[in-house]
This record gives sequence, C-alpha cells and structure tokens, in this order.
Amino acid sequence: MNNYQVALYIRLSKEDEKAGESESITNQKSLLLRYLKENNYNLYDMYVDDGYSGTNFDRPEFKRMIKDIELGKVNMVVTKDMSRLGRDHIETCLYIEKYFPAHNIRYIALTDNLDTSIDNDIAPFKAIMNDYYAKDISKKIKTALRTKQRDGKWVGGCPPLGYMQDKSDKNHLVINQEEASIVKLIFDLAIKGKSCYQIKEYLNKKKIPTASILRGSRGRSNLASLGIWNTKTIWNILTNRMYTGDLVQNKRNKLNYKIKKIVYNLESDWIIVPDTHDAIISKEEFEEVNNIIKKVKRSKINHEKRLLDGLLLCFECKHKLSICSPRNNKTYLVCNYYRMYSKNKVCTSHAFNYDNLELEIIKIIKDKLNEIKIDKKIKIDNKEIEKLELEIKTKKNNLDKMYIDKLEDKIDIEMYERINKKLNMEIKGLEEKLLKLKNIDTNKEIDLINRDLIVRLIDHIEIHKDKVVDIYFNFCNH
Repeated sequence: MNNYQVALYIRLSKEDEKAGESESITNQKSLLLRYLKENNYNLYDMYVDDGYSGTNFDRPEFKRMIKDIELGKVNMVVTKDMSRLGRDHIETCLYIEKYFPAHNIRYIALTDNLDTSIDNDIAPFKAIMNDYYAKDISKKIKTALRTKQRDGKWVGGCPPLGYMQDKSDKNHLVINQEEASIVKLIFDLAIKGKSCYQIKEYLNKKKIPTASILRGSRGRSNLASLGIWNTKTIWNILTNRMYTGDLVQNKRNKLNYKIKKIVYNLESDWIIVPDTHDAIISKEEFEEVNNIIKKVKRSKINHEKRLLDGLLLCFECKHKLSICSPRNNKTYLVCNYYRMYSKNKVCTSHAFNYDNLELEIIKIIKDKLNEIKIDKKIKIDNKEIEKLELEIKTKKNNLDKMYIDKLEDKIDIEMYERINKKLNMEIKGLEEKLLKLKNIDTNKEIDLINRDLIVRLIDHIEIHKDKVVDIYFNFCNH
C-alpha cells in the first residue's frame, strides 16, 4: 500500500466541448478513477473546473486544490494530460518544474506519459504546444467572429435596450416593442432639449423600468438592478447608432487570449454595417439628438486641484465624495451617490467642511512624519515588499533558466527573445513599484506638505455620516 493522497484535477473549457466526448468531464473522471484503482492509490478529492479556460489559473477548483496542497493534504496530482492543468506554457512549467517539487508533489499527466517522479524533460515542449494550441484556437475564433460581424451578423451578448435576438436567427436583431417605447421616449425628451441628467431624473420619477428590471437580469451597476436610471446609461443610449438600424460591433476586445482585461477600440476600428435590422430611431432624429446633447452638455467647472482630491470616500456607500465649489466662503464635501440619487434615499449627504478637514489631515501627516523621522524612511508594509522581491527573484531565475534552455537548443531564438522581452518588462515594472515603496523621502521640510507627498502617504480617507474620519495610510491605519 502506497502513501499517496491523490488530487484528481479535471478541466473543460467551452472550446474543449467542441472536441467531443473524448474531452468531456465524464470521460476524464472515468479515465482518472480507473488509473487510481489499477495502481491502488488513495483518492483525497476531485477538483472539477467546468467551463474555464486553460490560458490562466484563475479557476475556483484549481485554487482549492492549491490550498489543500499548501495544507499538506495532497502529495500527488493527476490529470488526463498537461493541457488540463493549463495551456499557458510559462505558468504551467512553473507549476510542474518548481511549485510541485517545492511542495513534494508528484505530478502525472496520463496520456502525455509524464511522471515527475521519473522525469519531466518533455514537459516544457508539451506546454509550448498546448500554449500554441490555445493561441491558434483564439485566433480562429476571433477571425470567425470578425467575418460574421463584417457580414452584418450580431455576435454580441445582450442586445441593446429595445432589441432582442430573432428566435429564428440568433445573429439577427428584431425590435422588442415594450423596450423600444422607452428608447423612443428618451430620444423624444432629448429632442425637446432635455439633458441626460434631466432625462434620468424624469425616468426615475415616472418609475420607468430599466433594462435589468425588464429582462430580469443583474445590471452592470447596483443602481440598474434596483431599477434606477443613471446619466451614463442615457448618454450611451442617445449616442448608440444601433438604433438607426446600423450594426455597430468590435467596439472593445480582450487584451489577448491569456488576459481577460477589456480594452476599448478606436472608433476607426469599429465594424459598422448599415441597415441590418429595423430602426427604432430615424437617422435624421439620431443626428439631431446628438447635435443637441453636445450643446446642452454641462460644462465642467475649472478649479484648482485640491490636496485631497480623489482620496475621499463615503464610509457607508464607498462612493467618492465631491469637493464642491466655495459657498459663503466655505468649501464643503458631499457624497456623489447621494447628490445624484437623493430622491431614492440611497445614502446621506455627508456634508463636511473641507477646509477644516484639509488642515487636520496636514497636521496628522506632520505628526506621523515626525514620529518616524529617525528612521529616515517610512516603513511600508513589509509583506508587500517581500512579495515584490520574491516575484522579481522568481522572474530573474526564469530568465536565467531560459537562457540555458536557449544555449541547449531547447527553445528557439524567436521564442527566447519574445519571452525574455516580456519578463524583462514585468521585472522593470515590479522594480519601479518596489523602489517607490521603499524610497519615500522624509528629509524634506515637513512644513512643505504637497499633494504629491499626500498621495504617496495616504491610500484613501473615509468620512462617516456622523463626521468620524478614517485615514488609511499606505504604511499603517490611523
């Protein structure tokens, strides 16, 4: 009898589903359980991430497995193949070649004939092939989507308010009459010269339902889910050319196949196909409205940036506090959330004398700096510094290992240069962040408290409705 406590890790992405039964969750379970039975291994737990991409490791069940490894509950991990563990070759190799050995974990990828207790020389090559596969799939999917978009087919998720997907053709939009009446009302109000703010107030007063309420879905903001309109939504509707019958797509994309971050495309990169669906608003009305809202758009007050601008938050709702223009020679604070939706009673005003607050904050900063002046440097959170130093060390070790791999012809020059450039950029960013944390200079005259120093010292300030003030420093809490 062996002493292995085995974690079976199973993953299936949406793309893998197209591969058929061979990649299914059921097939993976059957294969792995049969292997355990044949080798008399003890199953500790099974970890299943269904519908998660292998291009990153932000997966709930994978994280749970890592936690069990950290707790010493697991000492062996088995997957159907390496691609189930991950398709990012850099991170996958880090787990196989560094993390698992450091935690005394034996890793087996069955169909790849990989067993780290014997050797793992093939792992880097398999990881690169899996990464290439993910990149190739992503490229093919993106190409197919762009082709459909240029053909005037809807490939987005949730259609704009006023439209729904045609039941007979999901790539075609048809008018939802109930929602369309709201869109027409919004445009009618705009034609009459109402601003986005005034239209928002009117809709909320009349209790006109939002898209989230009509569709029974959770909106992008809590307000939409509560049935409360906001100015940005009105602006988005009034400037959306889709309502004229033209299909507008490719307005934003994921950064790349590994990173989920969304980036907005230049308008010149949008894919626009005229007259693909029935219009709710005529092109003439749309043009008229967009000319009007540009004229009635409220001009911003040009004011000098205050010392605490951008650092003030409402304790109760966590929204920003505005520093309002002087009134009776006094500058005061007000909660943005309250100011915009006071009639809905979502928060309180949090009215506060800003000038008094600024003087008090300056006094506290001077006191703090005087306390630590002997040390010359502010003691920033040591854990954050240690974490950054460890990340830098790990990435530099990876650079050294890659250089050796290049010399031994394990990877080609093109791949080496690409990954080398990426890692060096990441190291440079981490080193700049570390330097910023370590080098807050307290040799300057303490009397000269400026905005740059305040921003470096203070993370944010929270104001309670009872006027209690919480200051969150970058190095300790006050």
